[in-house]
Formats: sequence, C-alpha cells, structure tokens
Amino acid sequence: MKERCQWAKDEPNISYHDKEWGRPEHDDQKLFEFLILEGAQAGLSWTTILKRRDGYRKAFSNFDALKVSKFTQKHVDKLLQNKSIIRNKLKINSAINNAKMFLKIQNEFGSFDKYLWEFVNHKPVKNKFKKSSDLPASTELSEKLSRDLKKRGFNFIGPTICYALMQAVGMVNDHTSECYLYKK
Repeated sequence: MKERCQWAKDEPNISYHDKEWGRPEHDDQKLFEFLILEGAQAGLSWTTILKRRDGYRKAFSNFDALKVSKFTQKHVDKLLQNKSIIRNKLKINSAINNAKMFLKIQNEFGSFDKYLWEFVNHKPVKNKFKKSSDLPASTELSEKLSRDLKKRGFNFIGPTICYALMQAVGMVNDHTSECYLYKK
C-alpha cells in the first residue's frame, strides 16, 4: 500500500494528491484554474472545492481567463444561483476581477507562469516536513507573493491562499517525507 500525505485519505483527495498536488504546473490556464479554486476555498475545506470542480469548470468557461474577465452583472446573478459552485458574491466577483489582473500579468510578463515561478527562481522549493500537521499555513514567500498580487489589483489572495496555490502548482513540494511522492 502506498504511503501518502496524511490529508489524502479518501476520494477525491487521493486522486488529487496522486495526480496533481505538488507537481510543477506551467500551463497558464491550469494556473488560472488553481487561482480561482484556491480563492473559492477560503474558509472551506479543499474537499468541498474538489467536489465542485466540474461545476466550476462549466460556470467559469473552462477557466478561460479572457472569457471570465468579460463576465457582467448578468453572469454574476446567474452564478449566484448555480448550486454546483460556492455561491458567494465576493468570491465570484473576485474571480472576475482576478481574471482581469491575470491577463494584465500575462501581457506584462508574456505568461502568468513566468511571473509566478519567478518567486521561486523557476525551481520548486523542496520542504522536508514529516507530518501534514507540520505544514505551515503561510510563509514569508507566500506573504511576498500575496503583497505583490494585491499591489497588482488581485483580491481574495492572502498569504494562506497564496501558499495553498504554491503547493497546488508545485512551486513548493510539501509532500511529507514519508509520502511516496516526496522524492519524485
């Protein structure tokens, strides 16, 4: 039996852990997806978001930042009635705002990937935590990323959300040292 990080105990967490979490991601559309999902997760469990992920894909135009950036109040009103996502007006408006800011960063840097991965010098930070309970909620680096994103007009992007984003897209390898994916 494979030894996994302690938080990956059941579906959909096991699949997410084994196939995505902590793996370096460089595709802008996937990075935008995680940006939106991590913002939606604020105050909720990640399992709640994973169970609604397909709903988010449909509701947010398959995470096409250009399309999402053009959402109007009519879209927001419709999303507030959509039971397949978290119906929080602040989070929905934040996703639309962040899509606009995401496009600005793509324009300035050539891609969101180039911008984001510069924070770790384009190489994942490999941590050495023994237990999932040892993982920090945020770090100095996630605070730096959060400050920069806020300065650029993003919202719902505090240090904890930024750290979760960094973990999700593999900027930091927080698989615990006993996890079979730690060395991969």
